[in-house]
Amino acid sequence: MSTRVAVYRKEHFNAAHRLFRSDWDEATNARVFGKCALPNYHGHNYELIVKVTGEVDPETGYVIDLKVLSDLIQQQVIERFDHRNLNLDTTEFARLNPTAENIAVVIHDLLRPHLSDQLDLQIRLYETPRNFVEYPA
Repeated sequence: MSTRVAVYRKEHFNAAHRLFRSDWDEATNARVFGKCALPNYHGHNYELIVKVTGEVDPETGYVIDLKVLSDLIQQQVIERFDHRNLNLDTTEFARLNPTAENIAVVIHDLLRPHLSDQLDLQIRLYETPRNFVEYPA
């Protein structure tokens, strides 16, 4: 009998960004991205939920030690993105538009190498209380 269980860790970080493409003119950026394309950036209080699914270890009773997961998120995500301008202060978004979708994929890719292949990983990122993305879907 399979004992796959999902565990979740919720974290948050604050970051600024601007949605735009440098190969587009200002009018096109404004039409596509609206106020998010304003040249002086804007910020969000991001809520991050990391879901890890796997078999329960019969010795520990854990899928993953949530303290270990929390430390991993702190090291790989929070320290990198919190109170940063994603466009200007991070290598990940130097050439990648920091949409919520792209941020979620980047977070997944930062965490995935540090987890066992037997564990599934899903990222849910709230940009606002009403707007959120999940990766993988």
